Amino acid sequence: MTALMIQGTGSNVGKSLLVAGLCRAARRRGLSVAPFKPQNMSNNAAVTADGGEIGRAQALQALACGLDPQCDMNPVLLKPETDTGAQVIVQGKRLTTVRARDYLALKPQLLAAVLESFQRLKARHDLVVVEGAGSPAEVNLRRGDIANMGFARAADVPVILAGDIDRGGVIAQIVGTRAVLDPADEALVAGFIVNKFRGDPSLFDEGYRLIEARTGWPGFGVLPHFPDAAKLPAEDALDLGRESSGGPVRIACLALSRIANFDDLDPLAQEPGVTLTMVRPGEPIPGDAALVILPGSKSTRGDLAFLRAQGWDIDLAAHVRRGGHVLGICGGYQMLGRRIADPEGIEGEAGVTEGLGFLDVETVMTPKKTLTRVDAIHAASGSALRGYEIHIGCSDGPDRARPFARVGGVPEGAVSPDGRIEGSYLHGMFAEDGFRAAYLARIGVSSSAGYGAGVETALDALAEHMERHLDIDGLLALAR
Repeated sequence: MTALMIQGTGSNVGKSLLVAGLCRAARRRGLSVAPFKPQNMSNNAAVTADGGEIGRAQALQALACGLDPQCDMNPVLLKPETDTGAQVIVQGKRLTTVRARDYLALKPQLLAAVLESFQRLKARHDLVVVEGAGSPAEVNLRRGDIANMGFARAADVPVILAGDIDRGGVIAQIVGTRAVLDPADEALVAGFIVNKFRGDPSLFDEGYRLIEARTGWPGFGVLPHFPDAAKLPAEDALDLGRESSGGPVRIACLALSRIANFDDLDPLAQEPGVTLTMVRPGEPIPGDAALVILPGSKSTRGDLAFLRAQGWDIDLAAHVRRGGHVLGICGGYQMLGRRIADPEGIEGEAGVTEGLGFLDVETVMTPKKTLTRVDAIHAASGSALRGYEIHIGCSDGPDRARPFARVGGVPEGAVSPDGRIEGSYLHGMFAEDGFRAAYLARIGVSSSAGYGAGVETALDALAEHMERHLDIDGLLALAR
């Protein structure tokens, strides 16, 4: 066996989890397996050991395989900066920033990089499980495609099509996809899966047979909704729940328009003593929040304007007057300072934006991008933590004399004189159980969650769930 590809009838139909579960199931069979996504679009990235970046979903899938994330697992990553433009990351490094209309011209050279990464993974592993992007039914985007059938054709990889019954119309999703595919593309589809079923699956027997009859594709099972999906890191901001069901201490996070690297929130959402609330546009910051988090952003100055448009700057000032805590991470840290200067227009129009002024630091955006994994010591508690930096810009000022952490003895981040306003460039820090417990104790939370162990348990449960309901042996037998 060599490779198998999971494509979907649309975005957010569960492709990422299906790939993660199939990877874990293959690994439990003793296979050396790796994930691969030719092209991803996400502002939630993971930093690889060699200083590159890939989509967060591929990092989770690598964990399911027992591997360290590698740039080859996601050779093209698009990071939206505006409604019409995105940063293009190729094999872990920034290539350029382009408007959507101009991206088509780049695709021929990107396909070469995609196939190069895929061949390297194939050479090192028994099996590569590939994830598509969006849907192959978007045939208006077929010319130059590198994400779905364009890649499958170029690499000769069989495809399984996944439909989402939870959103309704799954028969039309799958049959309709079959109807619009080019015959040569359709010939690569080896079957389908119906995902996210709720209730008695036997009630869908007739619909399942109808799909088989109308498409000529064999079905590989109906997969019920997986309740522990919420215990696994989300890649898409749309997957961030409005509120975690939890405990008496509320932590509020601002849902910025270009929120990035929000995996910082996943461990907090698992804490029994915490209720994590995503504050949506137009909503006030809850008055009972003990901690407000300003998360990372792909467009710091743009999201600072967005924050003010919601009136959150006024809410934050009231929160601080009440004695509340504030944590800014990466772009959120930059917003907490006195000003943000972008003299070269790296994130948009060149200029200077006044910050919120809660920390006495200033940020200057520079072309050089920091991409690194970090081992640090939290200054206030002495707890060890592990995280990563993924940002442009450098922040400095008097409050840096009180660092958030120390990295190899070097101060990192800044803290206000009263200790209640903190800023740091370190993402992923809350995944460290000891640090998270020490940090949350300051706001009255007794931590009892083992985050990393919980993710591993959920991945095993996902594989077992898929084994019970899908023909895993049949799927693996398709790989070539």
